[in-house]
Amino acid sequence: MTVVTCPTCAKKVEWTEANKFRPFCSERCKQIDLGAWAEEKYTIPGAAPSDPLLDDDNLPQ
Repeated sequence: MTVVTCPTCAKKVEWTEANKFRPFCSERCKQIDLGAWAEEKYTIPGAAPSDPLLDDDNLPQ
């Protein structure tokens, strides 16, 4: 049996089909995580997108 840590509260959780909230321990922890995504508390680092209107390729010739 595999045991994982709930990403929200760090409680140990069995990874089984009986746990319908996996990897979370409960509906509450699942909703807390969803709320954090909705509030943009999690970010993925990356370069800022360029503005295609400012690219040299799009200037009139």
